[in-house]
Amino acid sequence: MPVTTWVQESEVNSVKSREEDPLVGLARQLLKEIGEDPDRDGLRDTPTRFARWWREFINYQPGSVGTSFESVGTKQLVVVSDIQVWSLCEHHLLPFNCSVTIAYLPTDRLLGLSKFARVAHRRAHKLQVQERLVSEIAEDIAVLSGTDDVAVIAKGEHLCMTMRGIKAAAQMTSTAYRGKFGEDAGLRAEMFNLLHP
Repeated sequence: MPVTTWVQESEVNSVKSREEDPLVGLARQLLKEIGEDPDRDGLRDTPTRFARWWREFINYQPGSVGTSFESVGTKQLVVVSDIQVWSLCEHHLLPFNCSVTIAYLPTDRLLGLSKFARVAHRRAHKLQVQERLVSEIAEDIAVLSGTDDVAVIAKGEHLCMTMRGIKAAAQMTSTAYRGKFGEDAGLRAEMFNLLHP
């Protein structure tokens, strides 16, 4: 004898809501609000792709940043330049890209080359402003390297300016100078000479 199980509609909806990322529903609603049909060809899978992209971007893990190496007693200036990162303007939810340069004066610890990019990406993959981005990168590098002598420079183009408002492309440069980089103009000049030979 077959058994019939009655399931209330609210239970079905709660199972569905656990299975579907809420961002999918938001994307479908956004498409409707701008006059699109989310069920038409070309847009049918867009809400799912939209949700997947947001989760991928925000949850991006660049890997471990905790490893450093014993210094060989050198006091030379180390500069890593042109690290390309993408972030999201927290005011408009539009992307901006930055070319990041990081410099430091090692003391007893050296950072592996990949750590600079990992730190920059870790700080960029969230809602952000460029000024805070460079400051957070500088703080992380100071902690990881064990020195306060850190400089970070970022040059970025912000789509919230390029695509909306004034609709003009421009480069924004922001800096964070810590320790000797904030005090010693000669050290900053040496860094700039390395960047622009």
